[in-house]
Amino acid sequence: MPDRRLTRVMWMSLALWLPLAAHAQPREAESAYEGDEPRLLARLHAEPRGAERWRVGVELVPDPGWHLYGRDPGEVGLPPRIEWQLPGAHFGELEWPAPIRFHDASTGIESFGYDRPVLLAADAVVPGGARELAVSVDALVCAHLCLPAHFELAAPLDAAAVPGDRATPRASAAQYLTAIALGWLGGLVLNLMPCVLPVLSVKALGLVQHAGSGAAALRWHGIAYTAGVLVSFAIVAGALVALRAGGELLGWGYQLQSPTFVTLLAWVFFVMALSLSGAVTIGGRFTGAGQALAGRAGYIGSCFTGALATVAATPCTAPFMGAAIGYALAQPWTTSLLVFEALGLGLALPYLLLAWMPDWRSALPRPGPWMERLKEVLAFPLYASAAWLVWVVSQQAGPRGVATALAGMVMLGLGAWLYEASRETPHSLWRRVTTPAVGALVVGAVALALISRADAPAQPGSSARLDGWEPYSAERLAELRAAGKPVFVNFTAAWCLTCLVNERVALRSPAVTNVFAGRGVATLKADWTTRDPAITNVLGAFGRSGVPLYVLYAPRAAEATVLPQILSEGIVVDAIGSP
Repeated sequence: MPDRRLTRVMWMSLALWLPLAAHAQPREAESAYEGDEPRLLARLHAEPRGAERWRVGVELVPDPGWHLYGRDPGEVGLPPRIEWQLPGAHFGELEWPAPIRFHDASTGIESFGYDRPVLLAADAVVPGGARELAVSVDALVCAHLCLPAHFELAAPLDAAAVPGDRATPRASAAQYLTAIALGWLGGLVLNLMPCVLPVLSVKALGLVQHAGSGAAALRWHGIAYTAGVLVSFAIVAGALVALRAGGELLGWGYQLQSPTFVTLLAWVFFVMALSLSGAVTIGGRFTGAGQALAGRAGYIGSCFTGALATVAATPCTAPFMGAAIGYALAQPWTTSLLVFEALGLGLALPYLLLAWMPDWRSALPRPGPWMERLKEVLAFPLYASAAWLVWVVSQQAGPRGVATALAGMVMLGLGAWLYEASRETPHSLWRRVTTPAVGALVVGAVALALISRADAPAQPGSSARLDGWEPYSAERLAELRAAGKPVFVNFTAAWCLTCLVNERVALRSPAVTNVFAGRGVATLKADWTTRDPAITNVLGAFGRSGVPLYVLYAPRAAEATVLPQILSEGIVVDAIGSP
């Protein structure tokens, strides 16, 4: 049984986190269609996103049984027209959520629009000193007849608002606790996702190496690992929340959309694999730094392993996790941090419990040569991960990015060899020569990644065309739905291992391919490998902030069907139906 003190500390920590969430009310104005009875409600939203940067939008809410038209209304109808009224301000392009299809059985006429609340939003740069935003809205609201609606709305721009503070409706406490619980469960399941596999070898080796330590030392290793996870999640979440507050359209795993970051991560895995293979010993003053802090070597290494587990986990979105993150990013930063830390606690919990339950150590054989062989074998998952990340770079930055990644690996390999050779050679002159050479090789590799402009993305959608799927676009989706075809959209990324496994196991299997062909399903791939604000917006419309996401649009269906994040042949076939 786990130590009761650990359980008590966990529950006390969770209880202390709950009061952190503070929420701001939305600044909005509203009006209604002036007729015999309201047919349409309109609200104006204005949220600060940074210095002179705002997120503005008009929310239109039709009465039950009534609907609006979308940007491309189809055979009939007119889209809403919005005119912002603020001198000196610059407004970005209006963003239109995906519409649904309306079919009039008596006339056969089809149109596209919204029968539920819809927010038409845009980014805006507002000059300092502005006090009020006004907008003129014209819309057509229809049921058995169509009525025009006109609105003149205004909302104050609170100059005293804290930049970056997200103005969102106050949420209930079944929402806070649900998001925290989903985040915790998502982090727990994240340990089983393929994205975390590269770090499992390091975690397993750490448990074996520390098994001979005393119970107190093993527990401290568990605490150090958990601290590394929680601090790293706080850094990743803080950066994500801050960038989104500044107007950036980013989601979970955003750092892996940078080829430079992916290249650096591949090099980290490569050097760690060299260490496990015995080609270089990363120790001495590096890991020994833990002695000065904790009195025992290795705690810094456990903390670093927790940080690496966090970085490796960011390409994945586990079950329960998507809804939690989608909720968190729509809330103030305190609530976002709370949900992300619950996610990190779930990721760290299995290792922490093993560190506090020493009975498992009795099942291990006695220390011996097998431990060295185990360490060497566990290097190969890291080599495989480094190779996979180089492939991801090829999808993002093409041959030039691959050349940069491979050249850096050669430089780091040479540096590792020189470093190890200097340790084996007692001659002081040799050490004085090799030490700056090793430093120069490491600095040169990093500089190569930074100046090679590897962040230049490859041709958008190029990878999607290679496997028979059409590249996703909102226009193509609307065209296919207007033609009455069922559509399956795969939101994916080359750096998402879960996505790749789902494609291999389910989406490319003969059974699913036959069902797609037999039912005439059009297949679209929304490739999020590099930054794409349009895809980010669609993910947000489904309450998600990352991939994978699988959406099925059935003919004449009012709403899209969202499939689970972990797919199988049976799940996809059942969702589509037999030919």
